[in-house]
Amino acid sequence: MKGQKMPELLNAGVVGCGYWGPNLIRNFQAIPDSKVKMVCDFSRERLNYIKENYSEIETTTEFEELLKDSEINAIIIATSVNTHFTLAQKSLMAGKHTFIEKPMASSSEQCMKLIELAEKNNLILMIGHTFVYTSSVRKIKEIIASGEIGDLLYISSRRLNLGLFQKDINVAWDLAPHDISIILYVLDEPPVSVNCFGKAHLTPGIEDVINMTINFSSNKFATINSSWLDPHKVREMKFVGSKKMIVYDDIEPLEKIKIYDKRVEVPPHYDTFAEFQYAYHYGDMYAPYVKQVEPLRVECQHFMDCILNNTKSESSGHDGLQVVQILESSSESLRKNGAKVDIT
Repeated sequence: MKGQKMPELLNAGVVGCGYWGPNLIRNFQAIPDSKVKMVCDFSRERLNYIKENYSEIETTTEFEELLKDSEINAIIIATSVNTHFTLAQKSLMAGKHTFIEKPMASSSEQCMKLIELAEKNNLILMIGHTFVYTSSVRKIKEIIASGEIGDLLYISSRRLNLGLFQKDINVAWDLAPHDISIILYVLDEPPVSVNCFGKAHLTPGIEDVINMTINFSSNKFATINSSWLDPHKVREMKFVGSKKMIVYDDIEPLEKIKIYDKRVEVPPHYDTFAEFQYAYHYGDMYAPYVKQVEPLRVECQHFMDCILNNTKSESSGHDGLQVVQILESSSESLRKNGAKVDIT
């Protein structure tokens, strides 16, 4: 970092080793020139699990131990959303580069405070938008930018499964951040408003199924359907262009991206309504080759590279803020029975 000599080995501290934490620990531990020095969790059982698999990693139930350790350069936060702000604020104030799992925080106000703190202390603040680092999503962005599918008209996304039910956030805050981060990455333009309608069927006040529409100033829009109550696991996005269409199925083991040469054409000239005819074009489908690498490994490596090179992350605090702003607006729209809410 500026005015500092970076150590040859970057030491990380991880807080939270429940569902996702062990995956982060595995990847940061495998990256050359970095290691996980200490892991923190309230559960002794989870800490014992880490110790059994990584005898060299220190464990603690006290987060302050990570902050006080001068050898730890970065802290990775993989805890419940309502703890993100407090833990990240303490991490940044202690001079640690900070990685936060999605969503960044519980409010845009909290996000802005963390961004200001990171910038003030010249620290890397990165958010775990893992899908931004997948080969498939990057290939989709490349295809759209090339103009192959024509003008992008809209995006539709479905992220459905049976569970896992959350107690502190609704399904939009739990599942939609993945889709939102992909949509923002591909479109690379700020959203202007959100409509969101949903229902809480099992836990009062916590919606378990939602339909969200995100509107953009360019007249593009994206729809997101998220559910914890679907019998099938679905991870599908469609990018509809004026010439071709892309279908991205993340569950598909090999051909995750398929490009369909399909479109609707409006006749350029007609004298009467009776002469007006839509033309439907049906062409071939092909699946471009995409080299499959673990996106979490790419994401973790990127965080360490940003620290070493003092460069902005591709899922920075500002990107995390934008996702939370959409989620906040979606919550307000839910309270207003699906009414449009401007993003400010």
